[in-house]
Amino acid sequence: MDIGPTELIIILVIVLLLFGPGRIANVGGEMGKAIAEFRKGLAKGADREEPAAPKADVPPVASSTNDTVA
Repeated sequence: MDIGPTELIIILVIVLLLFGPGRIANVGGEMGKAIAEFRKGLAKGADREEPAAPKADVPPVASSTNDTVA
């Protein structure tokens, strides 16, 4: 079931009637800002290196009394 151009135009007309042109412009602007912030956050996260976990010289702990640690 594909949405053709006729169905898309009908949906856009209904949205325009429900929200009005001013509200649609505001929503579009807010969506643009949200997408820009999301991309900025992704770029910041990709640039940040994960800190290495500190290595401890602690031997593993036996899980039960029958297990032995070498």
